[in-house]
Amino acid sequence: MVSIKDKEFIPYISAHALKKRIEEMGNEISNDFSGNPAVLIGVLNGAFMFLSDLTRNIKIPMEVTFIKVASYIGTESSGAVKSLMGLDLDLEGKSVILVEDIVDTGLSMKFLLELVKEKKPNKIAVASLLLKPDALVHDIKIDYVGFEIPNRFVVGYGMDYDGFGRNLPALYQLK
Repeated sequence: MVSIKDKEFIPYISAHALKKRIEEMGNEISNDFSGNPAVLIGVLNGAFMFLSDLTRNIKIPMEVTFIKVASYIGTESSGAVKSLMGLDLDLEGKSVILVEDIVDTGLSMKFLLELVKEKKPNKIAVASLLLKPDALVHDIKIDYVGFEIPNRFVVGYGMDYDGFGRNLPALYQLK
């Protein structure tokens, strides 16, 4: 168990299980995009660890860039998405993979997909380490899913509780 600020979290997905699944996802993406370069867009802040490990397991030419949006306050979705750092790369005619730490309601991903579509890429795929199908309220297609999890709050491996816990090498769920 770990304590972060005023909350306690229990182990949920081990560092070993994360590593193994991310290797598998990298192989899937490499096979699906074989011979085609891609632009990976990491969604900050939560996806930085996942994106880093995922890129090491993808065997195609790639560019990497970042975008930052926010929709959470503490442990709850705010119901609105704010763009905090925009996308400045030309995506026209390119293959794009949006890399997210977690998709729960789908609100942020819906916002991001609309933003990327405006830049006229030839293909858009979504890779998310975690998916909460029970929380999904927007019809979003996730092409590469690491783990489907119940609608519980998690921290670690880049994900935080009020800015803390991102450095944990595994995932923990709220006790």
